[in-house]
Amino acid sequence: MMWRDVVTLVQPGQVRNEYGEVASGGIENVEICANRLSVRQTEFYQALAAGLKPELVFEVMAAEFTGQPQLLHEGVTYYVIRTFTKNGERLELVCSRYPMEG
Repeated sequence: MMWRDVVTLVQPGQVRNEYGEVASGGIENVEICANRLSVRQTEFYQALAAGLKPELVFEVMAAEFTGQPQLLHEGVTYYVIRTFTKNGERLELVCSRYPMEG
């Protein structure tokens, strides 16, 4: 299978300041190949009922995704709101452009 897109998985990091306090700071990025897919109609309406707004789905190799909560694609930050796999090898990342509360 040929991969058509590149996404950057983003894991916001934490750093210690000069006083030893943990603060948001360093960000770890991993660039991987993906396929951009449309959100299925049933997925869209189920998520909307739960207060989420899925916009895109990215298919990636499951071994490359380690739970990063965000990804970048074409200069836009998306938040991973759900993951799904059918075969354990490929993973679908359901994404929203807006940060999720909670």
